[in-house]
Amino acid sequence: MAYGVVNADLMTTSDGVSSSGLYGFKNRIINGAMVIDQRNAGASISAADSAYGVDRFAMYYQTGIASKGTIQQNAGSVTPPVGFANYLGFTSNSAYSVASGDAILINQRIEGYNIADLNWGTANAKTVTLSFWAYSSLTGTFGGTLRNAAGTQYYPYSYTISSANTWEQKTITIAGSTTGTWGSTNGIGVYVMFGLGVGSSLQGTANTWSSSAYYSPTGATSVVGTNGATFYITGVQLEKGSTATSFDYRPYGTELALCQRYYYKTIADSAYGHVGMAILSSSTSGTATFPFPVSMRVVASSLDWSGVATCQYASAPAISWTSASLSGQGTKNMGNASFSTGSSAGGTGLSVQIIANNNSAAYVGFNAEL
Repeated sequence: MAYGVVNADLMTTSDGVSSSGLYGFKNRIINGAMVIDQRNAGASISAADSAYGVDRFAMYYQTGIASKGTIQQNAGSVTPPVGFANYLGFTSNSAYSVASGDAILINQRIEGYNIADLNWGTANAKTVTLSFWAYSSLTGTFGGTLRNAAGTQYYPYSYTISSANTWEQKTITIAGSTTGTWGSTNGIGVYVMFGLGVGSSLQGTANTWSSSAYYSPTGATSVVGTNGATFYITGVQLEKGSTATSFDYRPYGTELALCQRYYYKTIADSAYGHVGMAILSSSTSGTATFPFPVSMRVVASSLDWSGVATCQYASAPAISWTSASLSGQGTKNMGNASFSTGSSAGGTGLSVQIIANNNSAAYVGFNAEL
């Protein structure tokens, strides 16, 4: 296994490896190798606020400006750095001059349970190291920030990209914050953010904690300021200690399960594949049930779906959904969706299947993101 407690008495090295050779959960970032992409399956999407380019990595806009580019797993089809098969790529779609209060970033919100041992906000705050591989069509000073959920503690960090269109590994060591409130349960523990364009009033002195809202170091390069500019990233790791160690490359199934705590997408995978079961409350409406493979962080807060239908039995016609929303009976272990169909799907109280309607990409997705 790539992580897990084997024996509390096992000794570990600074690399997070026990005496048996097994790793702990040293990387607090989930999907840092950009392998899991449940939502988009590698497709390019608009890099709007809160859009997820791959699982756990979303766009963040400080102000209500429109999308300034596209984001995609393996955008541009460049060769990833050695040891990686995937990366996340942002491409600017204009030469946008950021206003003083603008901030455009890629971010991951780490759950409080996964950073509680860092003791941030106390005198015993632990040092962490952020490491990653970056690639850009631009050169110069880049950066981002770490911040708490309350927006009272910010650590703008700085790094340099020296060669355009070349993968470079970056390492930033951060002394843990001894002040502020830091989540330690299932809410936001810390934001880890990578700047793509930040206005002057949101830039500050690099590599020091501040109570001011600084999302980038002073003078950082604006990717969105150049039409067609690119920024790619992979191998993102946040670990305890002052040294960057080898990337914690977990098994695919483990990484997928970690992602499914925040977003779960049940996909048909065949033209008429089965995705769930339902009970009809009328001839054209009902409630569908979808068991989750892992317990989600909280009861799902939103639902998305496409291409699904109800079907009484194998030879019956599939009746497409026309609308669907979360049902109040959902739990962290099971999603319930109330749906309507365009025509009669059967009689009241009838048990029906939820299937793809001649669409192998049909799905129902549940969101419990931070």
